[in-house]
Amino acid sequence: MTSANVSSANKRIQADLGLMFCTILWGSTFVVVKNSLDHSSVFLFLALRFTLAGILMALWRPRIFVSIEREEIFAALRLGFFMFAGYAFQTAGLQYTSASNSGFVTGSSVVLVPLLFGMFWGHRLTAWVYAGALAAGFGLYYLTIPAEGVAHLNKGDVLTFVAAASYAVHIILVSEYTKQHSASALSVLQVIACAGMAWIMTGIAAAIRWQPVRFVPSWSLLIGISICALFATAVAFSIQLWAQQYTTPGHAAILFTLEPVFAVLTSYLFLGERLALRAVFGAAFVLGGILIAELLGPAAAPESPQPAQL
Repeated sequence: MTSANVSSANKRIQADLGLMFCTILWGSTFVVVKNSLDHSSVFLFLALRFTLAGILMALWRPRIFVSIEREEIFAALRLGFFMFAGYAFQTAGLQYTSASNSGFVTGSSVVLVPLLFGMFWGHRLTAWVYAGALAAGFGLYYLTIPAEGVAHLNKGDVLTFVAAASYAVHIILVSEYTKQHSASALSVLQVIACAGMAWIMTGIAAAIRWQPVRFVPSWSLLIGISICALFATAVAFSIQLWAQQYTTPGHAAILFTLEPVFAVLTSYLFLGERLALRAVFGAAFVLGGILIAELLGPAAAPESPQPAQL
């Protein structure tokens, strides 16, 4: 094996380890966010998180502002809108559902991507995509709908599914815009746009008395904001953008599928959450559907520089 081949193999290993680290970070933040919401309103938490993350990312990549283009700003605003919608619905849903459920329902965005890509962007879908969607849908039914029936459906799971749909649209738009613009510029600008929208919604929600501004200073809240902004956003963004240059889509898909698994593990360890047998059955089908749609579906399925996560 030549030195070039050895170097390439080492890069792939480092990239896979980097993506694994990102997946652990994203999976564990479900617990962090759920704890933080005991001390802060949803929109204010998001505003603080993404403002801090945006500042850190801007300081890390200041050169993007030198050659920024008007079209990049508009693209980032569109990305920021769906990114904000995803985080807002997901964070709001965590007030009512478990961190474990949130992780698996959010993961269904991976299945929604090829479905939306085929329905609205005219791409041909394979039988495996439909099989994955069917398996995930079957799993979501058992994961979110209790034995008592639909009338007892947890509204947190509904909000989280809306978040998954928003993330799916975000993933597709990223795949389109990164063909025309700098991925680094878009990643920073969309976080800044997301922060701006969160501040606007914080004011609107308070003005119409929908969600009063609530901020109770505590170590758990400050640590939660710092972890989500620094590690789950700024650091994870940077690692993933680097890592996906050296690994295959298949490897990345397998690693990203582990995110809800880490959400369950951290929820069990830190919150004492346990999945009931019915939920375990549903979660297994959701995971299977994600793997089928991502690994056996279309080879050119769009990928996002940031999968759906907290």
